[in-house]
Parts: sequence; C-alpha cells; structure tokens
Amino acid sequence: MTQTIAVFNQAGGVGKTTLTMNIGYHLAELKKKVLLLDLDPQASLTVFFGLKPKELSLTVYESLVQETPLPIHSNIHSVDLVPANINLSAAEKTLADAIMKELRLKNALEELQDQYDYVLIDCPPSLGLLSIMSLIAATHVLVPIQTQYKAIMGTQQLIETIGRVRKYGNAKIQFAGVVPTMFDSRAKQEQESLKRIQNAFTQIPVWSPIARATDFVNASQAHVPFAHYAPKHPSVGILKTIAKDLVEAK
Repeated sequence: MTQTIAVFNQAGGVGKTTLTMNIGYHLAELKKKVLLLDLDPQASLTVFFGLKPKELSLTVYESLVQETPLPIHSNIHSVDLVPANINLSAAEKTLADAIMKELRLKNALEELQDQYDYVLIDCPPSLGLLSIMSLIAATHVLVPIQTQYKAIMGTQQLIETIGRVRKYGNAKIQFAGVVPTMFDSRAKQEQESLKRIQNAFTQIPVWSPIARATDFVNASQAHVPFAHYAPKHPSVGILKTIAKDLVEAK
C-alpha cells in the first residue's frame, strides 16, 4: 500500500522543500518507488529538480481544477515528480464553489495507488485549501520545525490543526515524525529550542537536527540532491536515517 506523507508546517522557511527532495531521493536509494508532488505555488520543489515552472503547460493545478490525470515527470534523480507553477495560487478561488473540493488531491492520487511505495507532498506554508487537501490525502504527516523560539511557539497550533483534520476529514492520518531543521549547535537559544521540540513530541520520532548549511542552498541551485553536492556532510547521514526509519516503520 502506498504511504502518502504530507511534509507540513504552517510556518514558512522551515525546510519543507529540502526535506521532500532529499528524503524522497534516499527512499529511492532504498529501492522504493517514489513520487514527489509540489503543492506550493512558489514551485520551489519544481525548480529544485531543474524544471522551469513558467514553461510547463501541465501541472498539479490542472489536475485539481480540471480533474485530469496528474502530470508526472519520470526518473529525475531516481524519483518521479508532479510539478507546480504560479497558477496554483488561483486554485482556492477557482474551486471556491466546487463540491467536495478538499478531496480533489486524494482522488487524483488514488488513481496511482500501488504504482508507488511513497508519495511525498511538499505543502505550502499556510493552512489554506491546498494544505487541507494534502492532509486529507495523506496517510502520514512529517513535520519540519526550525530550531527557533518563534517556530516552537507555533507547535501547539500545528498539533491542534492535525487534531482537527483527524476529527473532520481524515481520521487515519498519523505523525511520521518531526525533523528539527536549520540547527546551529553553537547557539544556546537553538539548543534550548531543540530540547523544547523533543519534549513537545514524546510519543513520535524526533530525528537528529538538520544543521544550517549553505551547501543546501548550493545543492538546490545545482538541481541535485544534497548527497550529490556534499556527500560527506553530517546531515546526509541524518537524511538517510530518516528514509530508513520510514521504511522500517511501514
């Protein structure tokens, strides 16, 4: 059965796209069939994989609005990708009067059941229709949290959001785990924030923190997975561990 993981946090700039790309790549390294889906109008995941959003005639937008099959770009760094572009920003308005619009993504993905071991959804940094669609479609949610005080303050709201989704739309959704991101071990405040994250989530996996590193930006600009760009960086081992743990927990 396909495991569909929404990489979700209502806050922006926490590393959702970087995690989606790199965990997806390492799952593929483990011989899993992986589909990544860009559901952010900023289309960062699409760009990270070397596609040019403005030149795409078909994206996830058409699938959601016109209910056409998902446009899949195959075998980019061993994974498949459903791209996005700025048109996606109009989806909420376009679908305002659509019946059961929250189910559009779930319905589109159900057509691909059993073709993939994992589907990872790069969610937008908001709690609008697109994020709700993702959480309705997902079996699991993976939460990146930046190791900053402000990010910690939003943790309770995030937990409450998942609780409401369970109550009203997807009773089976589970936490896959939490990934602390952009961690600077030299900063006392970030060490304290990491402890708060670990204390807030005691019943689910909290992986070792992903360090803040300019090489992540450089790898994205080069359109390659982080392991290709900086294979000896300690965060590569953490990303591999996350992928391995997801497989073992399935």
